[in-house]
Amino acid sequence: MGDACGIGPEIVAKLFAAEQAAGCVVIGDVAVMRRAAAVIGGAHHAASLAVARIDGPLDLRDVPPRCIPVLQVESLAPDLAALPFGRVDARAGAAAAACIEHAVSLALRGEVTAIVTAPIHKEALAAAGVPYPGHTEMLQALANPGGVPPPVRMMLANDELRTVLVTIHLALRDAIAALDFDAVLSTLRIAHASAARWGQAAPRIAVAGLNPHAGEGGLFGREEIDFIAPAVAAARAEGIAASGPYAPDTVFMRARHAPPAHPGEFDIVVAMTHDHGLIPVKYLGVEQGVNVTLGLPFVRTSPDHGTAFDIAGTGRADPASLLAALRMALTLSDSLN
Repeated sequence: MGDACGIGPEIVAKLFAAEQAAGCVVIGDVAVMRRAAAVIGGAHHAASLAVARIDGPLDLRDVPPRCIPVLQVESLAPDLAALPFGRVDARAGAAAAACIEHAVSLALRGEVTAIVTAPIHKEALAAAGVPYPGHTEMLQALANPGGVPPPVRMMLANDELRTVLVTIHLALRDAIAALDFDAVLSTLRIAHASAARWGQAAPRIAVAGLNPHAGEGGLFGREEIDFIAPAVAAARAEGIAASGPYAPDTVFMRARHAPPAHPGEFDIVVAMTHDHGLIPVKYLGVEQGVNVTLGLPFVRTSPDHGTAFDIAGTGRADPASLLAALRMALTLSDSLN
């Protein structure tokens, strides 16, 4: 359900109100979801949206239409539904983390086919003492309990562009320091393997450089020469259709797939840092962007926006990106079955 003080619960409720979440269960808090149903009922949806507590995913078959089935996570604070909208609260951060942990346990046991996560707030997670800066790092740690976490990468995608990141939630100085041959090659391998899982056996992967003009032959930095181009060559030797590094200020325009006038030259762009890769996708429309975690043993997607504390509780939040994330999760799940 995401952060209880943000828009997550209400955009989830909107999908159920529009009957666009058939077959889904909400991992969260019954009282929070009842508050969300009341919020959207008081805005522009009918107030007849019910909320029912269920014990497990199999109980979905007994849930009537226009009813939100909630699998209650027992460890949540009892007063979550009384927390004010739009504020960072450690109780909401702890609840968001607990819901994610429960969802992962269901996925690892095969009780759900995919996880779609509503927005969480990084400050709330930190206030709760959660040792992860975001969803991706948390899911990575939970994916193999007690063992070595699998290598994962963030992909942001819409109908026109798919971008996979080498580094994510790091200060820019730290992100640049974290870049090396192995990080780039691992990203290319994960992107290639993930595309194969969703039915694209030989994706054309463009690699964006780090520096202006992809370093201009070393004039503006040597990262492209020292490890990015060698990683691309190593990937190609493994049969991966990778190319580059290309100038990061133009490669996204070349990759953008907007037929019939502009079919994209590439299927995926690999970008070195968070903002390098995400700004182009978000510019094309946050409402259709989907965050996909690649490399996990289960499908996980999320909307391409945050908790929107400024409008939480007003009923004005747009569920379009969450719906896109749900549809992407269903598509990816179907391709794996």
